[in-house]
Amino acid sequence: MAAHGPQTPDNLRNKLKGRSGLRRLWNACRYSRDGFTAAWRDEQAFRQIVWGCLAGLPLACWLGQAWGDRVLLALVLVVALLVELLNSAIENVVDRISPELHPLSKKAKDMGSAAQFTAQICILVVWGTYLIGRFF
Repeated sequence: MAAHGPQTPDNLRNKLKGRSGLRRLWNACRYSRDGFTAAWRDEQAFRQIVWGCLAGLPLACWLGQAWGDRVLLALVLVVALLVELLNSAIENVVDRISPELHPLSKKAKDMGSAAQFTAQICILVVWGTYLIGRFF
């Protein structure tokens, strides 16, 4: 037993988590906005993927013959955006922990990069097979 009493769910909860209800939702939206702002400002890869999505989403709506086609073409673009946000988060946490080169730091960053590479391959496969099937 700890010196500060028994470990219950209430005292294990991170005190920085904040409020509940609508206040929590408001805070979560602000934190998300801050995350998008930081990614846009500091991450060139994020900006490139955003520009790709801005071009690709209307194209997906125009090219897709059925609702499912449009959703699939758009979804792989959005997934790449999500993966880039997570990859950037991993890189920032690793850099925050230590700027030193370490095998585990390299491993974490390489895995994040591999996740983004996989997302890009998914875009190529989905869009490529769709366009080949549609036009050839």
